[in-house]
Formats: sequence, structure tokens, C-alpha cells
Amino acid sequence: MASKGMAKHRKLIGDRIVEVAMASLLSRRRLLKTVFCSSAALSLNLRPSILEAAESEDQHLFMIGDFGSMEPPQQAVANGMKGYIDRLKVKPEWLLLLGDNFYKPMPGGLKSPRWKTGFEDMYPASVFPGPCPAVLGNHDYHDNAGGEQVQLAYAKQGGTRWTMPAKWYRQDLGSLVTFLFLDTNLRSVSGSSKNKDGQVVKKNSLTAEEEAAQWTWLNQELAKPRAPYTIVVGHHPVYSNGLHGDSKELVKTLAPMLQNSGVHLYLCGHDHDLQHLELEGLKTSFVLSGGGGARVRELPNKTRKMPFGTAVYGFSHLQINPQRLIVRHLDANAKQIHAFEKKLDHSWKTI
Repeated sequence: MASKGMAKHRKLIGDRIVEVAMASLLSRRRLLKTVFCSSAALSLNLRPSILEAAESEDQHLFMIGDFGSMEPPQQAVANGMKGYIDRLKVKPEWLLLLGDNFYKPMPGGLKSPRWKTGFEDMYPASVFPGPCPAVLGNHDYHDNAGGEQVQLAYAKQGGTRWTMPAKWYRQDLGSLVTFLFLDTNLRSVSGSSKNKDGQVVKKNSLTAEEEAAQWTWLNQELAKPRAPYTIVVGHHPVYSNGLHGDSKELVKTLAPMLQNSGVHLYLCGHDHDLQHLELEGLKTSFVLSGGGGARVRELPNKTRKMPFGTAVYGFSHLQINPQRLIVRHLDANAKQIHAFEKKLDHSWKTI
């Protein structure tokens, strides 16, 4: 009996030694992880909150607009974004493409080598393994005859992350977010311009029938069951302090729909800068990410107050969990230059 008692005692001591050793090992691992994350924070100029988020179950999406220039800034922004993702050790769910995906001529259309150099290789599947939902910008319509149809066809051929099932469409990110992607190339927004002589020149855009069909579709989608968060994506801004300013038709038609349906974010590009606008009494936060590669332009509107706006090359990081979402603007060197948090109840704060 004494022998059995001693054996049991030795087993308890042995189990305790293993327990202490495991606790020590886990503490050491946590310490190493903390040291690594702190180093990452210093190198990325990030606050500790993002490190906590990177370790959590947050969903991570990235966005760029006005990027398809094939100029050095496009590559610089792409490199900055890839480096940021690598150092942060997150897996992007989606890469949102906010329009003006291709500037200048694309000889070969669907078979143009720019699909590989300007998209597939520029934003590789090794970094962005998920879908890349895209919307059409004015240059996607105007720089190449039928360019918008080529982009739709590229998505339909399969074997690509390029996602554009229609000119306007819905994509749900699990049960967390409903995304509604729009074609904002309305006739009054991008259907004409003035030449050097001041004459109005008509340009390719949505037809009257397409405009009516899109607004009907959007009203129907906003009336359907949706995820807790709703985010609407277009190319042209509703409100902007940038060079192009507000889009009058979108202020008139789209803004009330966003407000009445409690849309949390409106994401866009078009103005070549990074912005975050909050307008008094409106539930929706307006985020502009247009620094993806085309020449940046200064913001001329100095009168309307805004949480943030600057003319800089860069990208944006959208981070979501059931309690809140975070939008971060980063420059081409992956330095965080602005961030804010948005709650389900539409309250927000800079962080």
C-alpha cells in the first residue's frame, strides 16, 4: 500500500512539473509574440490596438482606387500593401478595387498583357488569395472603347480572382457584412465633358434604362434581409473635398437611400487622394481611397470640416468583427496616417 501511495505521489509531482514547464513555455511564447508584435508596431507606425486585432478573428479587407496607371506609384503602393500584410501576418479576405482599374489604351482587350502585369502579378494570389470585387470607373469606360465590357468578360472567363459578375451586384462576406457594388457612371456624372473650345462632348456611360434598373435593384436589395453591417461601394464620391467635389446626382439620389437604410460605409475613389468624411446628421461614413497609382491631386475644399483628407499615394485597410469595424488609411510606405472605428449603431471615433 505504501508503495502504491508513493507511486501516486510521484505521479502528482511529475504532472505538476509538466504543468509548470508548459506554463513557462507558453509564457515564453507569449513574450516572444509580444516582442515581435511590438517590433512590428514600431516598424509600421501602428498603435497597439491593431496588434490585438491582428491576433483576433477579425476579417481583413484591403482597398485601392484609381490605381491602373502602370506608372511607378502603382507598383510602390502595391509593394507597400504587400509588405504591410506580410509584417502584420493577416490573411486578406478580399481586395476591393474601387474603379479606374485601367488607364490608357489596352491593346488586345481581353487578351491584353496588362491583365497579368497590372492585376494578376501586381496583386498576386500569394498575398490576396480571395476574390477581388471590382467596380467600374470613368476611365474604364472612356480610355478604351468597350472597356467596361472587357472587364465584365474577364471575370466571366474563370480562373481569376477578378470579380465583376455585373455592372452592379451584391456580395455577402459570410453573415457579417452585405456589400452592394454600384456602377456610378451615370449620364450626369461621367456621360459628357467639355473640350478645349467649351463644347460638350458625349462620353460612354450607363444608359437611361440601366440607371433606372440599377436604382430599382438597389432599393430592392436594401429592402431585403441584410447582414449586420452594410457597405456600399462605387467609384464616384457622394461627398468629397477633393478636386471633383460632391457628385450632385449621387447626393440627390443615392445619399437618401444610404441614410434611410442605415448603410454604415460608402467606399469610393475618383478623387486621387485619401479622405474620411462625416456629415452632421448622416449615419453613413464616407471613405475615399483614390491613391492607388494615378497622379495625386491636392484637396481644394478648405471650408467643409472633415476628420481626414490628404493628397498622398496609398491604400486602405478595412477590419471587421461583430462589435465594430475599423478603417485605416496608409501611405505607400505602409505608414498609418488615419484610422477610425465605426460601431453597429453608427457611432464612430478616430483611433
